[in-house]
Formats: sequence, C-alpha cells, structure tokens
Amino acid sequence: MSSQQPSSNGADREYFSRRLLSNGQGSQTITHSLNIIKNIAFLYQEYRDTSKQQEIEQRRQRDNLPPGVTTGTSVTEPGVVSPPALQLQLRNSARSLSLWQNLEAVQASGLLTRLLHKEIIMQEAMFELVTSEASYYKSLEILETHFLRNAVLINTLSQSDMHFLFSNIEEVMKASERFLMDLEHRIEESILISDVCDIVYYHAVEHFSVFIKYVINQGYQEKNYRRILEGNQAFRETMAALENHPRVRGLSFTSFLILPFQRITRLKLLVQNILKKAEENSEREANAIKAHQQLEQIVKECNEGVRKMSRTEELIRIEKTLEFKSKSVPIISHSRWLLKKGEVQLMSGPKTTRTMRSRKLYQPVYLFLFNNLLLVTKRSSSGDKFQVLDWCTRAMLRTEDLDDQGQLLASVFNLKLLENQEDRAVNYMLKTASMSDKLRWICALTPNRRTRFMSSTSAHQADSPQVQCVQSYSSQEPDELSIEMADVLNLLERTDDGWMLGERLHDGERGWFPSRLVEEIQSKEVRAQNLREAFRIQQAQEGGGGPQTSSRAALGRAGRRTAKMSSFSTSWTDEMGESSDMKQ
Repeated sequence: MSSQQPSSNGADREYFSRRLLSNGQGSQTITHSLNIIKNIAFLYQEYRDTSKQQEIEQRRQRDNLPPGVTTGTSVTEPGVVSPPALQLQLRNSARSLSLWQNLEAVQASGLLTRLLHKEIIMQEAMFELVTSEASYYKSLEILETHFLRNAVLINTLSQSDMHFLFSNIEEVMKASERFLMDLEHRIEESILISDVCDIVYYHAVEHFSVFIKYVINQGYQEKNYRRILEGNQAFRETMAALENHPRVRGLSFTSFLILPFQRITRLKLLVQNILKKAEENSEREANAIKAHQQLEQIVKECNEGVRKMSRTEELIRIEKTLEFKSKSVPIISHSRWLLKKGEVQLMSGPKTTRTMRSRKLYQPVYLFLFNNLLLVTKRSSSGDKFQVLDWCTRAMLRTEDLDDQGQLLASVFNLKLLENQEDRAVNYMLKTASMSDKLRWICALTPNRRTRFMSSTSAHQADSPQVQCVQSYSSQEPDELSIEMADVLNLLERTDDGWMLGERLHDGERGWFPSRLVEEIQSKEVRAQNLREAFRIQQAQEGGGGPQTSSRAALGRAGRRTAKMSSFSTSWTDEMGESSDMKQ
C-alpha cells in the first residue's frame, strides 16, 4: 500500500471545484466517488453535532446490553441490537450522514455479502473520515466565499482588521483541498478502501503546520472580532445581514472561524477510532499509529501556543494588582501559570462553639494559586489591588479536611505552609462558600492526595466509575475542564452540590465540570473496554502498538497509565519543585 502523495504543483481551487461539480464520463467508481463529495448535505458544524450525538446513543445502547455481550456479538433477543449493527443503524437514521455500505457501487459489487462484519465497520470508520473532511471543506468554502470575499464586508474593514479576523485561513483551506483530493483519489482507486491513515500521516507532516499558526492566532481573532463588532457599525450591520443569509443555515460567523481547531482535534479522534478497530500488527495499525502521533503533536503545539499566550497575559494582569508587604517574589515566569484564584474566609481567634458562629471570627483573604506558588493576599478597599500577606511554594503546602469534626466545620479545612515567606511553618484555617468549593481548593492545593474513586494514585480499575458527556461545557475557572459531547472520563471525585472531578480518557486532561452535563456508564464491561481502548491509544502516543497479551494485563497497564496521563494535564501538572525564580 503506497502512501498517496500529491504532485508538487498540486491543484488550485478552481480545478478542484471543477472536479467536484463535474458530472463526469469516467468509470462507474469515479462517478460514485465524485457524488460522495458533491452530495455532502451537512455543513461541518452540523456533522460534528450529529456524529457526537450518535456516539452518545451508541454508547448508551452498549451500556444496556446483557452481561457477556461484546462488540461484534450477535444478539437474538427482540429489541437488542449488536453494537456494530447499532452503529450503522444510528448513522443511517440521519439521512445526510452518508454510509459506505449505502453507496450504489458498494451494493452492486457484492462486497457486503463477502466481507466480515468487522471489515465493514472499518470501511465505515475510514469513510467517515473522508466524508467529514468534505463537510469541513464545504464549511470553509462558505467562510471564504460568503464572508472573506464579500465586497461589502471588505469595505467596512481596514487591511489589518481583515488579517486579524481571517489570519491564514486561505493557507488552511489549501491544505484541506490537497488532503481531500488525495482521499477522494484513494476511493477512486477502489471502492474497497485500503487505508486512509497513510494519507493522513503524509499531509500532517507536509501541510498541517498551517493549523498551528491559525489556532495560536485565535485569541487575537476573538478579541479583535469583539472590538470591531462594538466599534464599527457598518461592519456590525453587514455581518448581521450575512449571518441571516439562508446559505449559512443560522450558524454564526464565529462558528466558521473556529473550524480549523475543531477539525484538527476531530481528525485525531477519527484516526483513534480507526486505530481501535485495526487488526494488531497490521499495516493499517502501523499507519494509524504514525498518523495519530503526528496529529497528537500538532494538537499539542496548538494547545501549548494558545496556553502560553493566555498564561503570560494573565500573569502580567495579576502582577499589576499585587502589592508585597515585605519579601517579594517575581510573578512572571515562562514556567508559571495560574491554577485557581478566589476569596475564602480566614478564621482567627479561639475556636469555640460560640466563636465559630460569630462573623467576627472570619477575615476575607484572596488566594492566588499557581502551579508552583501560592499567594495569600488581602483585597484593598478599592477592590483593584491585592496586598500579599504571605506566600509559599506549592511543594510545601499540605491540607487537612475537617468535615468529620462536626457540621460547623463542614466547609472548613486547614492549610499548612511548611515554609512560608519568613521560612517558618504556619497554619491557616480557611472556610469556603460551599462544600464543593472546599473540595476544589483542597484538590488544587494538594493534587497528589487520594480521591474518592481511586484506591491509590496509580491506577484506575475496570470497576472505577466512568461518565460520558452529553452536553458540552466551556470551562469558566482555571481548575475546570472544557468537555465535549461524547467525551468519556474517569470519575475521580464528586461533590454533593453538583460538581465532578474527572480525567478524560483520550488525552488525560483533568478538571472539574457540572455533573448535570454527564451520565454514568453503568456496564463494567463497557468501562473495561474503554480502558483497553485508552491504553491502546496511549501505546500509540508512546510509539508502541504491539499486541496486548491479555485483557487482564491490558487493564492493569491501562490503570498504571493514569499516573502518566496526569502529566498531560494543563491545570493539574505537578510541577511542585521550587523554581529558580523563587531564589532570586
């Protein structure tokens, strides 16, 4: 199987459009493959929401299967559908999501009667990657022709504002053109798709670096869009008219601007899906592993670029508000970022039942917790400055929960600074606004503590609770996790007032999110399968991919993987050592 590489000259957009719109007089297979692209009905935003909802429904059905029934197993009981058949049924129910098995050329070929069921599922997984790329390109075309090339909109903007808004989107679009043409050509070669991950790998190496530049610029893009929208009436009126046009189907301009990052992350998940289904030690598996590693690196560089910019800006803002009472410490550092901030009540005086009820016992303090430093501050009377009362490196922090000492201490915990700014040990008794706020502070201050649903910090077991996201959530605080529909997470902690701490299986990111947006996965077998699949993806990230010796061994390794996965987390990275900045 040779890697599909485009010629050095490539095909320009005009030629590409002619190919898509051509009725063609070529072979039957070519005609059908062209129709695949031409007849894509969904815009990418619509495809993405629909496919995620189908993934949720599929997992719900698997969760309700009788014990012992696994993926690929036929079930004869009325109303029970095997997972592979269910996957096809769900995708088939949405008419606009094309199925490989429904192509006329496939049905006429007799392949469906000859292929094993697992191969049909693999064909569908590869075909989804192709059709979703076509959907993505269709949305990019609207961004270009409806917005970027609109003469009226252009006349409302300066040249610099045009660049701020659209960045290098034309380079991103050219990368998609080349990629989509090579995917299309692979289907032209044979309606039985040999592979797609070799093509993904080639384009990720040669062309997908344009995603990094675009995504890193998105922070400026969003800020400038808000600025222009507020201060430019002509732009605001033109944009409103463009967004109301039937062609955009009620979607906002910003939903088109964020397409590239959504696509590169979704593409990684589609390759993961192929990797999970690939036969071990096969060429498909090897290609999927290479493609996944390359996409993982691109996504990582995108995330790191965005985080670096936002973290630096945040540190500058915070430093401007700080007033050190005595010994100061530099705040701005390339190795520092904010994990959590907020007001808590410092309890002082004798701790008797009577004084515990007195408001005079409490003094408000404001905590700034960074990945390697804690600042204990007091807000000024004006509210825009913070006087630093004490500070301590994060490695020298310890916490003690006091909820077992009576209702009065239910939202109270002890924070111990083993070595504060004066090189001595101090203890602060702190009260939070709620039980969940207390738990979130404890988890942030001492991240290596044992959580409710982990018997140790080293492993997740098959009977450890898992949840899947049924409604997307954007994080509002540094210790929260943005989650997408169909994300599967290991549950680490939960509060009685509606918050959960979880670790996402496919990338190891940790954080808090509202429990109302997820549902628990009840089946132990489904949870075990999720861990096995997560371990296989972890192998791909580490350059492995060898056969798994047994289900028990795989689960054990998947459990031990937890400690490794934590290193990928943004808000929970355990950089506990004292930085060189502290010693200045």
